[in-house]
Amino acid sequence: MAASENPEHEVTIRCGDTELDVLLPLVRSFLDADVVEMNLDGRRVSGFRTPDTHSLWIRDHSDMLRAGRWFVPDVTSAVEHFAHTQAASGRIFDYVTTWPEKLPCERENWTKYVRVPVEADVEYRFVKALWLAWQATGDDGWLAAMLPHAERALHYILTHPWYWESDLDLVKRAYTIDTWDFAYTAGRHEWLQFQITDDTFWGIMHGDNSGYVEAFRLIAQLYDHLGSGAKAAAWARRASDLRARMNEVCFNGRFYTHFVKLTPVEIEGVDEAEQLSLSNPMAINRGAADAEQAAAIIAEYSHRRETTGAFAEWFSIDPPFPDGIYGDDKLVAGAYVNGGIMPLVGGELARAAFEYGCEEYGVDILRRYARLIAERGETFLWYFPNGTPSSVETSTSPEARPTDGWGSSAMLWALVEGLAGVVDTGACFRRLRLAPRWPAAGVNEADVRLAYPASGAAIGYRWRIESESVRGKTGAEKGTRAGEETIGDAAADAERGAETGSDSGDDRAARGHEETIVLEVTAGEAEADCHVLLPAGRCLTGVRVIEGGKGEISWKESGVGSHGRSGRRAGGGLAGHPGSESEMSAGIVIDAAESMIGESRYADFTVSVRPGTVILIDILPRR
Repeated sequence: MAASENPEHEVTIRCGDTELDVLLPLVRSFLDADVVEMNLDGRRVSGFRTPDTHSLWIRDHSDMLRAGRWFVPDVTSAVEHFAHTQAASGRIFDYVTTWPEKLPCERENWTKYVRVPVEADVEYRFVKALWLAWQATGDDGWLAAMLPHAERALHYILTHPWYWESDLDLVKRAYTIDTWDFAYTAGRHEWLQFQITDDTFWGIMHGDNSGYVEAFRLIAQLYDHLGSGAKAAAWARRASDLRARMNEVCFNGRFYTHFVKLTPVEIEGVDEAEQLSLSNPMAINRGAADAEQAAAIIAEYSHRRETTGAFAEWFSIDPPFPDGIYGDDKLVAGAYVNGGIMPLVGGELARAAFEYGCEEYGVDILRRYARLIAERGETFLWYFPNGTPSSVETSTSPEARPTDGWGSSAMLWALVEGLAGVVDTGACFRRLRLAPRWPAAGVNEADVRLAYPASGAAIGYRWRIESESVRGKTGAEKGTRAGEETIGDAAADAERGAETGSDSGDDRAARGHEETIVLEVTAGEAEADCHVLLPAGRCLTGVRVIEGGKGEISWKESGVGSHGRSGRRAGGGLAGHPGSESEMSAGIVIDAAESMIGESRYADFTVSVRPGTVILIDILPRR
């Protein structure tokens, strides 16, 4: 699964900021180093390996695929292999390996499959990997063949007494640290406990449930795409019901309680009620948390950043458990999943911050991570709170490679979907959410291009902010066709104002200096839900689409996030509803209603785009 060298598959993010520009090439180098290939049953299987052992885990692979699919052509063989080795019950294996894992005591290179019984998250991760692979390929035939495996996997969780708590209708598990794979035994087991026993301490872990909320939604979308409306509706209802129960049982007002106990047990030496665990920002990104909950969780991390002695607030869990109580003396406070600092958490937190109105916090996380990895070109799965990276000697795992693709890919995912704002909501970028947030980074231009080597699909744009003086140049200099209406044409502004009841160009000039956000599509054809961040202190006055746009453009609900926050609709603000491509090519105008001025930090609208489409967003200083 070597990275694609086809120039049509080029992936770039450049904004002129050295800290941000280094992220994509560095993370790509880590992912290239983490590709693992195996010959399994005579077929080549390729995926992304975990940084701490030479194995193909579906959990690591599914998260790393969020970014890895932009670089490699094979995104399906790993999903297929886990599907083809699925048990009749629906159970999915955790991982497969053909390398000795515990050298020097284990030297056999046999093919080994493992399922860790205390884990309840494997099946939702399989569904997520399937979704990501389908997005990159757009292969509906492949999807139809895989969906029965996905549905069987989810039914396994919904019916197995180890994983489903029927009294609460929630997913349960043994008392592990968040989503990890060994359980607390109160000293009844001599080392790490991976098994379910009569002495297992049971409880509800929020990360399992948020994962299945997302998995249920994804399988609903996939069935709907294939025309199975009844199945889609059934899974959508399950997602809604599970989300409601999870939030009722697990959210404590500030964040999700680490472990809601079903079996009474107390661990001395830690305030369990204050433990903030790694799946909290994931619950936001999976759509399980509502807007208020998301804001509270982000605020909690921001607060702990100010009060912690650690170099970053990307805790696996905080506060940690006492040293060694999970069965291994290496699991001291601040090590690995017992309080180690994880870029995986930082990336998830950054992605959530971008989505819920804390864009500058998201940028700050990306910058800190860039500085962490740039000097040596290394990244680790976890760090001690003082910044010391993990090592074989301090880990319970057999390896500690300096090419952690799990955490670094989460950071790149936050850069792409959060800051660059490109979110594929269908397959092959045919339907997407375009939400560039570059003003939060203090940059004035950016060039973005993403591609899926598996299908050749691509999307790209150039973004910049132009002042009135720049827009006063000729149409050719600005990239518009000669003879077309220019954004700086005061007469046209006045004419539009008369037609729509909005301000004339003179009125705008009297209020302050005018600028324009220019968003030029350079690759791909898509139906784009646009959610464009305005610079601080600016308000929206109008939007135009020229140069090859097609179809209708319309206002949509304005808002900070995609999971429930919304503002007012720009009633009466639509100046043109073109009914044909020719009308669109001539240039259409949308002026924001007077009541919109200063109300939203974003410009929200929907438009069909293709290479050459230019979106011009007029902005003014707020009154």
